Amino acid sequence: MAYFAGREYSMSKCRDLEEQIRSLDEIKEIMNAMKNLSLMQIHRLARLVDTQHKVITTLESAAADFLSFYPQRLPRTARFQEVYVIVGSERGFCGDFNEALLHTLERYGGVLGGAALVVIGGKLANKMAGDLRVTAFVNGASVVEEVDSVLTNVTQTLSELASGRAVSSPLRLTVLHKAEDSEDVQISVLRPFKQSKSKLAPSAYPPMLNVEPEVFLRELGNQYLIAALQEVLYRSLAAENRKRLQHMESAVSRLERVSAELARRHNALRQEEITEEIEVIMLGAEWFK
Repeated sequence: MAYFAGREYSMSKCRDLEEQIRSLDEIKEIMNAMKNLSLMQIHRLARLVDTQHKVITTLESAAADFLSFYPQRLPRTARFQEVYVIVGSERGFCGDFNEALLHTLERYGGVLGGAALVVIGGKLANKMAGDLRVTAFVNGASVVEEVDSVLTNVTQTLSELASGRAVSSPLRLTVLHKAEDSEDVQISVLRPFKQSKSKLAPSAYPPMLNVEPEVFLRELGNQYLIAALQEVLYRSLAAENRKRLQHMESAVSRLERVSAELARRHNALRQEEITEEIEVIMLGAEWFK
C-alpha cells in the first residue's frame, strides 16, 4: 500500500513539473517575440536616426549660409524661455531606463528654477505623477510609427507654453534622454541658431528669399528645433528598445536555466518511477516461482 501511495505522489510531482516546464516555455516564447520586435525596431530606428541627422546638417548649412549674409538678423537678446524635456519610456520591461533619467534629473534639477518641465512616456509619468515641477505630461511612442504623433503633441505643448508667456522670447529646450549607443543619459540643449556650425565657405550670392529675413530665420529655427527633437525621440526609442532587448535576453537566459533544472528533476523522478516499477516486476516474478 505504501508503495502505491509513494508512486502516486511521484506521478503527481512529475505532472506538476511538466506543467511548470510548459508554462515556462510559453513565457519564453512571448519574451522571444518581444526580443524580435525590439530588434526590428532598433534596425529601423538606426536608418531613421541617420536620415534625420542629415536633415539637421542640411538645416545648419542653410542657417550658416543665411547668417553669412544677414548676421545682424540673429537676435542679440540673451533671454530665452527655458523648457526642460525628459524623454522616458511608454512601455515597461526596459530595466532601469526611467530610473537613470530620474537620477540624472535630480542631479541636474538644481538649475530648473521656474522653467517648464515636460515629461514624455507613460511609465516615466507614473513615477513623476506627484512631481509639482512638471508642467505637462505627453504620451510616448511604443513603436516607430508613433513618433510623429508624439512629436506633434510635444510641439503643440511647447507652443502652448510659449503663447502663455507675457514676454515673447525664443525657446531653449534642454532635453534629457538616453542615446542608442550609450548607457549614459544625454543632456542636449536645443535652441535657435547661435552661430554657424558649418565649415563650408559662404556662397558668392545671397540666398533668394520669398519672405522677410526675420521671418525666414524664425521659421528655419522652428524647423531646426522640430527636426532636432524628432532625432532625440528616435534615439531615445532606439535606446529603450536596446535596453528592453538586453532585459529580455537576460530574462530568457534565467528561464532556460530554471527550465533545465526542472527538466533534470523531472528526469530524476521518472528514473525513480522506472526503478520502482522494475523492482515490483522482479518481486512479482519471485512470488510466482
